[in-house]
Amino acid sequence: MQLRIFTEPQQGATYDDLLAVAKATERLGFDAFFRSDHYQRIGSGDQGPGSTDAWITLAGLARETSRIRLGTLVTPATFRLPGPLAIGVAQVDQMSGGRVELGFGTGWFDGEHTAYGIPFPPVGERFARWEEQLEIITGLWEAEKDYSFEGTYYRLADSPALPKPVQRPRPPIIIGGTGAKRTPRMAARYADEYNVPFHSVEQTGEAFERVRQAAGRPLVYSAAQVVCVGADEAELERRAAAIGNSVERLREEGLAGTPSEVLDKIGRFAELGAQRIYLQVLDLSDLDHLELIAAEILPHV
Repeated sequence: MQLRIFTEPQQGATYDDLLAVAKATERLGFDAFFRSDHYQRIGSGDQGPGSTDAWITLAGLARETSRIRLGTLVTPATFRLPGPLAIGVAQVDQMSGGRVELGFGTGWFDGEHTAYGIPFPPVGERFARWEEQLEIITGLWEAEKDYSFEGTYYRLADSPALPKPVQRPRPPIIIGGTGAKRTPRMAARYADEYNVPFHSVEQTGEAFERVRQAAGRPLVYSAAQVVCVGADEAELERRAAAIGNSVERLREEGLAGTPSEVLDKIGRFAELGAQRIYLQVLDLSDLDHLELIAAEILPHV
């Protein structure tokens, strides 16, 4: 089981905050540093310094780290045109020496689109655009010569399909969600990894099975869970309060408790076939939290 650190910078974090977490992620032996791709805080509360651009952040971290994988959970198809996104991700892959992964979805948070003037089509159109973008992005990366595409929403003619990513034929693509029809179909066609975010063990297992039935080929299966670990109950209570949640709710809905409790729940995901867990770390100032997980959980998974 690989453990990956997953951050939510739209809740208020600077690049320097993220750099500190990424460096700790690498130093402590975690597999990867991932971040969300949002432009505005989700939910009420202090905006702090605001969000940062996901791919600009990852470009910086590509030069500041040397081992860990880097990626998004997930980049919305609404934010960027497919050609420029393919160029940007390929460039960050080059900058990192081939360590980038693209988590890619339809986009869902209408508030950030309104706030920054980003078009937000109805859900059916968002899915259709997402599908065309996946075909274009993978086509540009994999093309041996010029690339053209004619779709409902996008048209490319005689693209040089450059630059190429370091990873060949392309960086891994992560598709997530628990939709019963379109998500399994899209994962089967395009994904290297299928991720179920913030669902129970039982719901995660059901979603895994739907994708297995649709895919008919090997995929990496993963889950994302908010993490809150304490060496004792007092430390656990302190960390839960710092992220505005209760220990009881976190134990039920995430990976929370003592190291042994969290290891037990990770084991339940492993029994379903999960090969990676994305640990959603919400208090980016608490690097001691990462130290504890690295010392007491990471060696045992």
